[in-house]
Amino acid sequence: MSVKPDRWIRKMALEHKMIEPFTDRQVREGVISYGVSSYGYDIRVADEFQIFTNVNSTIVDPKHFDPRSLVPFKGDACLIPPNSFALARSVEYFRIPRNVLTICLGKSTYARCGIIVNVTPFEPEWEGFVTLEISNTTPLPAKIYANEGLCQVLFFESDEDCEVSYKDKKGKYQAQSGIVLPRL
Repeated sequence: MSVKPDRWIRKMALEHKMIEPFTDRQVREGVISYGVSSYGYDIRVADEFQIFTNVNSTIVDPKHFDPRSLVPFKGDACLIPPNSFALARSVEYFRIPRNVLTICLGKSTYARCGIIVNVTPFEPEWEGFVTLEISNTTPLPAKIYANEGLCQVLFFESDEDCEVSYKDKKGKYQAQSGIVLPRL
């Protein structure tokens, strides 16, 4: 398995619609960068957020998730309260080939501000908008800019196809179209 360079990413995005919309260069002027990079793709966060709140005194339980734990927000910038968390979605829609696995890491600009992005791997043949998990680890409110880069996806290609893909398993997060809450 090997990490793939920018020319492979461009080819897969343009010929196989692996990333839509696709930005074939890294956009940096006046924004937190996004688009293709040397060995990855910097994805953008959309303007839709779900911010965790304690207003309803619910318990966060992944087996019985209460949507009242979240407050919806739509805008050009989202403030995540101190020591809190938000969900968002990517601008880009992904279609991962059967012989590819991705790992997604937060961008250093946000990480240096105490903002951590946790995104689980995109498994072979997974597709959809990415639900992004954003943690504000600081004692201060943190600002996230919509339609700008939030994290980088690295693509690993295997020499052979996997035996069972995410699509074969009928994964519960397949073809998600917005921010998707935990499912059992």
